[in-house]
Amino acid sequence: MASIAYSTAAFTGTSASDLLRSSSNGVSGIPLKTLGKAPFSVKKRDATVVAKLKKGKKHDYPWPADPDPNVKGGVLTHLSHFKPLKEKQKPVTLDFEKPLVEIEKKMIDVRRMANETGLDFSDQIILLENKYQQALKDLYTHLTPIQRVHIARHPNRPTFLDHIFSITDKFVELHGDRSGYDDPAIVTGIGTIDDRRYMFIGQQKGRNTKENIHRNFGMPTPHGYRKALRMMYYADHHGFPIVTFIDTPGAYADLKSEELGQGEAIAHNLRTMFGLKVPIVSIVIGEGGSGGALAIGCANKLLMLENAVFYVASPEACAAILWKTAKASPKAAEKLRITAPELCRLQICDGIIPEPLGGAHADPAWTSQQIKATINETMDELTAMDTEKLLKHRTHKFRKLGGFEENAQVDPKKKVNMKKEEDQIVRTTPNEELEGEVEKLKQQILKAKESSSKPPEMALKDMIEKLKKEVDHEYSEAIKATGLKDRLDMLREEVSKVNSRDQLMNPVIRDKIEKLKDEFNQKLSAAPNHPTLQYKLDMLKEFSKAKSLSDAATLKQEVNKKFNEIMSRPEINEKLEALKAEVQNSGSSSFADLDQGLKDKVLNTRKEVELEMISALKSIGLIVEGVKSNAKVLSEKDSPSIFKNKVDHLNEEIKKKIENAVGSSELKNMIELLKLEIAMAGNKPDTESKSKIEAIQKQIKQRLSEAIISSELKEKYEDLKEKNSEVEQYSAGADESLQKETKYEEPRLEINLGANSSFAQ
Repeated sequence: MASIAYSTAAFTGTSASDLLRSSSNGVSGIPLKTLGKAPFSVKKRDATVVAKLKKGKKHDYPWPADPDPNVKGGVLTHLSHFKPLKEKQKPVTLDFEKPLVEIEKKMIDVRRMANETGLDFSDQIILLENKYQQALKDLYTHLTPIQRVHIARHPNRPTFLDHIFSITDKFVELHGDRSGYDDPAIVTGIGTIDDRRYMFIGQQKGRNTKENIHRNFGMPTPHGYRKALRMMYYADHHGFPIVTFIDTPGAYADLKSEELGQGEAIAHNLRTMFGLKVPIVSIVIGEGGSGGALAIGCANKLLMLENAVFYVASPEACAAILWKTAKASPKAAEKLRITAPELCRLQICDGIIPEPLGGAHADPAWTSQQIKATINETMDELTAMDTEKLLKHRTHKFRKLGGFEENAQVDPKKKVNMKKEEDQIVRTTPNEELEGEVEKLKQQILKAKESSSKPPEMALKDMIEKLKKEVDHEYSEAIKATGLKDRLDMLREEVSKVNSRDQLMNPVIRDKIEKLKDEFNQKLSAAPNHPTLQYKLDMLKEFSKAKSLSDAATLKQEVNKKFNEIMSRPEINEKLEALKAEVQNSGSSSFADLDQGLKDKVLNTRKEVELEMISALKSIGLIVEGVKSNAKVLSEKDSPSIFKNKVDHLNEEIKKKIENAVGSSELKNMIELLKLEIAMAGNKPDTESKSKIEAIQKQIKQRLSEAIISSELKEKYEDLKEKNSEVEQYSAGADESLQKETKYEEPRLEINLGANSSFAQ
């Protein structure tokens, strides 16, 4: 950059550029870059030219010198400024997670001690690991609302772009509101999932302090909402479904944002989203605060991660307003009902996406795959609707919120004193309409069975949720009809008092609960709505069973597919064929007859296939708890001959123990006394003699059992008992395996589905 000063009085039609190009000014052939290192002056005709080059700002272009065309997301992802962090994020422990940290420290100490001393502490380590997993499960299955708020705000929680680059095949970010600004707190772009194109809009937080400052801590300005609006119009024009990700404490509320029309920008988005003719799905991945979240959340389906929160005001702000202190935030979080389960119950949220134990930051990749599966499932349902039905569906979702009853008679005292709680008005579906929906879904399930296709999962899930609410309502009506409502309310108050004090359940209260339950079950058949309740319960059981069967069938197909993929690999087939040939050439009829080298090959091959299968199952989100084979294989040291020697050795030890016990003076005296009693009783002993003889015999047996039952003998006995069962299973399994030309037995896999259930393939 050059700045030139000159005197106009001295020039007579000669420009500065002519002077610089002139060969008579003494600087001909010198580049400007060289001249720019220091000021210089040239004198000609009373004119002075002074030029200085200033060093420009170096631009940080994200495009690399040699871009990889095969990068995940497509080559255009190099344009994104969102790159993997150079330093790993530091682990952050929340206050309620401190007991877990203590167990982790103990595990680290035990492992260090084992490394230093060389002693075997594997049992203690396994015990601590089990204790840690159980404590983690107990903690994260009983979270309080304020704890979920802290998890939603966790610094290491995956952000919008973390999920986007994990779930999309290709993604290109689009910038600018076309009014001169690009708000980094809102990110928009086009991406594909399984060859289906979507418009993605999301609020982006930072992963560290530098990024948070750049992203304004995920709080958008009016420019961000106008950028989102522009992309919504773009998606509507081209027919792209819209997926929005909500993660913001709220819209940025500074003076400049208000001057630029923050409220108008949010209102414009709300109005526009209700008129868009493409499906819209919103997912709350962290915290959704007030209008800042709603500005991109007016969707056909609102989904939430398990530990996400969605609120009008933060718990701290609510506590400061109502109780004049932010320390009351736990109470405010509970009263606001801002968690995913509560919002689903209030029909604000349409579904919950599960998170791993420990929160989404514990396993971001697994969480992203759950989001991807949910997007595909939800979009399948919404894309099947025509435009008119889609718009009505979106409008009806928000119109039905906040049910109320018109012309209801209200007690005057309630109006004056403002009771803390009102009876919740439950919206129920008319029985005729519900029966029609049930029959329609039944027909769909039957058609799916006939065509061997999957039943409509989303419709089945919605029907189960609806039936649960209907059953709860019918039970409430039945309690009123049987006259037990007052007693139930009093019992609830007693139970809530006990729970608030963290005390154990009083046996008296437990008896009251059981009595009330028995009385209600006896009177239930006489309730006017009993047939309706029974019908809804039957339907709920039937659809729940259908859903579980559908889930199990889907999972079974996935497992079988993975197993077939592994077994069809050329290297696995070659190993199995070679092993089969070796076993046939050996001429052995059972596993025990094989030489040790061939036994090791069989075991190693089976272990390799099992490890491949475990790895494949983990890739689809399953947890393999254990692998069991249909045929057991014994090691050389557990062969039948050695097993027989061990039994004989144990019998010898028991015999010696008995001889030592019989040789004791106490037992000798008891045996002599028994002989004397038998001799005195003769051939026809009376009842008294019989009882004496039986008592002495019992004492002798007890003394003998005390003498031979020691901890060492008991351990040996239990070990041999276990080995005996293995020998029996081996003899039944290994021979059969070899008779089938050593065909590899398909393993039985115990798979934990994460919801206290297991599936056996």
